[in-house]
Amino acid sequence: MAKTHPSLIARQKRVKRIRKKITGTPERPRLRVFKSAKHIYAQIIDDVAGHTLLSMSTGDKSLRDSGVKGKTDQAHKVGLLLADKAKEKGISAVVFDRGGYIYHGRVKALSEGAREGGLAF
Repeated sequence: MAKTHPSLIARQKRVKRIRKKITGTPERPRLRVFKSAKHIYAQIIDDVAGHTLLSMSTGDKSLRDSGVKGKTDQAHKVGLLLADKAKEKGISAVVFDRGGYIYHGRVKALSEGAREGGLAF
């Protein structure tokens, strides 16, 4: 069944509009953010090859064991861990794709964590 809630349709339109302008290359892949009510997910994607290079979420074992409480603090930690993984793979610069969400709260915390971890965007 298709999701037809007006806010979801509006976000999907924003995603399409953003994706017209943003693409990830092998030199500078795209950092994509998705958030649900409980979790936040981040992927580093090479759009040219069509591959996900890295992914991290609040459901990963490394984050669950750290004991971080609060969704915003967890999002910040996801950004830090994603940046560490990216450095190991030789990724230093990305293009940020906020996924149609407002750059505020958990999305902002994730991006700031990634910047603190050493990713440039």
